[in-house]
Amino acid sequence: MEHISILFFGALLCGLGFANMMGNISSVHWYNRQRVSEENQKKFGKWIGGGTVTIGASFILSSLLLMIFENRLLLLIAGIGAIVGLIPIFYALIKYNKGIF
Repeated sequence: MEHISILFFGALLCGLGFANMMGNISSVHWYNRQRVSEENQKKFGKWIGGGTVTIGASFILSSLLLMIFENRLLLLIAGIGAIVGLIPIFYALIKYNKGIF
């Protein structure tokens, strides 16, 4: 039962990611979306949302497996998922926001 918080956090990330994928990029920090043009907002949201959903899904999978198998090495799934999910997020920031900062 101690892994419920990871499960809920993953569900929250998935929800935010799906909202971003639908074109609602208001959950992205204003600084990271200030230089995104109107016509690129949908593409930007799809990339950011895809990365966020990947991170959230890895957290959900990791927490479910931890509840079943009680093996701390399964946290690697969350770590790897976070790294894989950051790749499209950074790609979108560099391409559509013209830089990370």
